[in-house]
Amino acid sequence: MILIFNAFVLFILAGLAEIGGGYLIWLWLREGKPLSWGILGGIVLVLYGIIATFQKFPSFGRVYAAYGGIFIVLSVLWGWGIDKKSPDVYDWVGAGICLIGASVILFAPRH
Repeated sequence: MILIFNAFVLFILAGLAEIGGGYLIWLWLREGKPLSWGILGGIVLVLYGIIATFQKFPSFGRVYAAYGGIFIVLSVLWGWGIDKKSPDVYDWVGAGICLIGASVILFAPRH
């Protein structure tokens, strides 16, 4: 159970770093924010890459595939909370499907 909790916390932290770093770069390049925002975004994206390595699962591919589901849910929530774009039923259904897929990839019993 601790492994699952730790995996989830690391996925959340990695997702926030990836989305947040990308968002800062977006604001710099697309919205005319200062270069320092882009530099900070790059630093945060490097932290995302580091955070992801703390997962205890042995398979890089499976961890990143499962993380993709979490990333999608976090992106929907980011759009809702930061960009003020309310998700519709299709956003939620799609995000739920991704979470189910991520759970199967990461936690399915294997030999």
